[in-house]
Amino acid sequence: MKHIRLVLAMAFIAAVQPLLACTNFLITKGASVDGSTFISYCADSHIRYGELYYTPAADWPAGSMRICYDRSTNKPRGSVAQPAHTYKVVGYLNENQVSLGETTFGGREELMDPRGIVDYGSLMFIALERATSARHAIRIMADLVEEYGYGSDGESFSISDANEVWYMEMMPKGYNEQITKEGDTINADRGAVWVAIRIPDGYVSGHANAARITTFTLRNGKTSITDKDWKKLNNPEVEVIYKHDIIDVARKHGYFSGKDQDFDFSAAYAPVDFSAARICDLRVWTMFNEVCDDMDQYWDYVTGKDLTHGRMPLYVKPNRKISLSDMMAFQRNHYQGTELDKTLDAGAGPFGSPARCNPLYWEYGGKKYFNERSIEAVQTGFSFIAQCRNWMPDMIGGIIWFGVDDTNSTVYTPFYCSINEVPIEYRHGNGDMLTYSDNAAFWVFNRVAHFKYLFYNRVIGDIQKVQKELEDNYIKATATLEAGLKDCDLADAAIKERLTKFSNEAGAKTVKRWKELDNYLLVKYLDSNIKQEDENGFKTNGYGYPARPMQPGYPDSWKKQVIKETGEQFIRPE
Repeated sequence: MKHIRLVLAMAFIAAVQPLLACTNFLITKGASVDGSTFISYCADSHIRYGELYYTPAADWPAGSMRICYDRSTNKPRGSVAQPAHTYKVVGYLNENQVSLGETTFGGREELMDPRGIVDYGSLMFIALERATSARHAIRIMADLVEEYGYGSDGESFSISDANEVWYMEMMPKGYNEQITKEGDTINADRGAVWVAIRIPDGYVSGHANAARITTFTLRNGKTSITDKDWKKLNNPEVEVIYKHDIIDVARKHGYFSGKDQDFDFSAAYAPVDFSAARICDLRVWTMFNEVCDDMDQYWDYVTGKDLTHGRMPLYVKPNRKISLSDMMAFQRNHYQGTELDKTLDAGAGPFGSPARCNPLYWEYGGKKYFNERSIEAVQTGFSFIAQCRNWMPDMIGGIIWFGVDDTNSTVYTPFYCSINEVPIEYRHGNGDMLTYSDNAAFWVFNRVAHFKYLFYNRVIGDIQKVQKELEDNYIKATATLEAGLKDCDLADAAIKERLTKFSNEAGAKTVKRWKELDNYLLVKYLDSNIKQEDENGFKTNGYGYPARPMQPGYPDSWKKQVIKETGEQFIRPE
């Protein structure tokens, strides 16, 4: 029996470990330019295909069940009962303007429950199908793992609606195998410990594969409640909600032995190590550093030099209001403006690329090394920015700005939360990680990204020009559309049709324009040459042939390295 438990646990751990690679940012309405709430999510994975999921609203007869598929393997884990009604979900935003994102922090491997039915992915999708608010989503998630077992390791969740933004961390309780009188094998420690904290209005937060919650206010019946106080869930004064036995479980396993008021979630369930700081929290620091003046004090911690001092707070008050364009820029960070800028070290190659070949960790000469892990990553399947606005009807107020592949060369395209379908270019089933599709956004954007990885500093300007053109136009176009709908007399169904038409046309336009960009880059940079251009396009020699192309060659840093390694091998005789 012990051997079976070990095999199950190790298989589970092996399945989830490759997915420790996502980034989320959380912006409250008081911290944004226009009063929107924002959460962003980079879904970084080497197996994740970029597509915009869509689930229509539905009514379910009694006894209906929903299969939970493991997010890491797609293997069925079991089923949960359906409610009478589920809501429409576009990507990770539902028709009630509830949105979720996640990052995996791992934590105590010995607590994994290989028999848990609801993994982190199922938890998110089911909550989106059922929730009417961020607080409601927290209750749904807590109840699901209590009833069906939690089938993932340590997970962080961003949860937002049009009014509030919450941050939640969850950890399984352990695996205590028992045989029931009926002969069934169960986990007697089924469920999870968790804590959810409301980000104060006017503040911003972030997480990136490291547990971020340390100490928190314990149950006081007013601002902090446990799952035994669900009746107080919607009290606006409540800002902390947690599982009532969160400290007891830590004591049971020997993770904590102090006074209750000193309990630290991260220290107990996911202690900080070098990777949690340098590989994970450093990504959060980059966003905080963009909007705060005093982030240098945390530099030694986030670079892994000092793990005992200077840990960043869960949330900070920005020195300016955050815009949608800011959110897009946050997603594209590769440590520009710091000594860790990935375009400047040896790994950038002769063309200054921030991309790094995987794996993240590598060895040479008996020593262990790592590649710098930034928010921008080559293995991003998709990313989004969920924008929710409380001064608009839900069907108009919620937009998921969705992009596929590498964030630095994606285009965030608007899809309203009430649309009736998503465009074929982004639709689930149009290609996959093993099947190429010529009109699938994921493959079109990957073609351009791979060209970018070859000649980054030559082509990135051309890419960013079109990227900005599209995104700026979409920001203006959504404002124009919404202004036109503000005082119209259209029925809800007609409004949804109009939003669907707009979103589908935007998706098609993005892919069409990116195909044109792909063709343009191939022509312009063919064979490492650069064709000359003027206001009329590519220049000719006057007789139909191209003007002589430019050949900028390699930078001096590359030449110096070649000479250092080859000596006089390539000296040209006079």
